[in-house]
Amino acid sequence: MDATVTPTIQSVPCAALAAGVSPALRPALDSDRDFLREVFISTRAAEFAGIDREPAYINDLLAQQFTLQDSYYRRHYPHAHFDLVTCDGANVGRLYHHWGSTEVRLIDIALMPFYRGSGLGTQLMRALVAEAAKRGLAISLYVEMQNPVRALYQRLGFVKSGENGVYEIMRREAGPSHHVVPQPGCDRDLSQLFSQT
Repeated sequence: MDATVTPTIQSVPCAALAAGVSPALRPALDSDRDFLREVFISTRAAEFAGIDREPAYINDLLAQQFTLQDSYYRRHYPHAHFDLVTCDGANVGRLYHHWGSTEVRLIDIALMPFYRGSGLGTQLMRALVAEAAKRGLAISLYVEMQNPVRALYQRLGFVKSGENGVYEIMRREAGPSHHVVPQPGCDRDLSQLFSQT
């Protein structure tokens, strides 16, 4: 894949994960837009790697898709939390979530490639599930049917509740999170992440 399609913002190692320091969330600002675009591109670039087009064309196309997705999310979820995931002071991803009176909608969670598979996403999801359970709220999300993260969602108690195009709708009913099997090194108390929602 050409370097122009690869995200240009470098991730730094999250020493905090190894040291037991928890990730944090903060509201995304206008000044974070370039980083948020890079996160989006990093999740979609592989789909376009084999296309016989100029890298600049693919980069522009992905940037346009980011803008469309961002506009859609903000228009359809005007009261949502559009957060940056940070770890040890570094921006590492995004987490978009909406807390309603009966349900939490996980709009989007995406990490930069360096952090995928590190357990960080699992920590964030466990914290979201725990807080929703504490408040007696169900959680729903959309996930591409071929996305391997579906296995994580299933382990956390999500079940398929429908389909919408290439997406599977998954839902976790309101209830205790104690049936989620603890994982060594991944079960730090992250309840403060969602206490202000």
